[in-house]
Amino acid sequence: MNKLVVSLLLTLGISGLAHAAGDAAAGQGKVAMCSACHNADGNSMLPNFPKLAGQGQRYLLKQMHDIKSNTRPVIEMTGMLDAMTEQDLKDIAAWYSSQKATTGAADPELVARGEQLFRGGKIEEGLPACTGCHSPNGAGLDLAIFPKLSGQHAAYTEKQLTEFREGIRNNDGDAMIMRTIAGRLSNKDIKALASYIQGLN
Repeated sequence: MNKLVVSLLLTLGISGLAHAAGDAAAGQGKVAMCSACHNADGNSMLPNFPKLAGQGQRYLLKQMHDIKSNTRPVIEMTGMLDAMTEQDLKDIAAWYSSQKATTGAADPELVARGEQLFRGGKIEEGLPACTGCHSPNGAGLDLAIFPKLSGQHAAYTEKQLTEFREGIRNNDGDAMIMRTIAGRLSNKDIKALASYIQGLN
């Protein structure tokens, strides 16, 4: 697993680890357009739109860059970031990162399978535990641009894992870490993981 993390860090490059110097107070005044889907504090009420509250600044900034450049196509965000400056993006990332995320609940029938996958992976199939990159409590590791997962909407997580598996989403770098991992997950695995992550706090 350590080799996997080192490989990803090298793939991301030193520039990806640069400090996202955003101003959260300024960012609060720049999220009006974002609020319709993600809510003003980043705790989206709609399960198909991600919660951004408490997410790492570096991760948020990378995703906005990828969406703006169409490296990560998101139909609902087409054109939304076009007029934003680099400082605007940094400020928005700082604002959402500074907010407290809400938690959700997991489906009790899926908890055992979801927890096993999240904490233990499927070693016999070469599938590492999610905790290696996203931490045992799902807080992520922003220095390495590994996102916070805990409390995220199950529907959103399920869609992202499926899109990584199918190669529809491919902005995980040349190392293809998430595409490789998601490729080893069945539909039932994905549903269980997504549910467990929603209830993780």
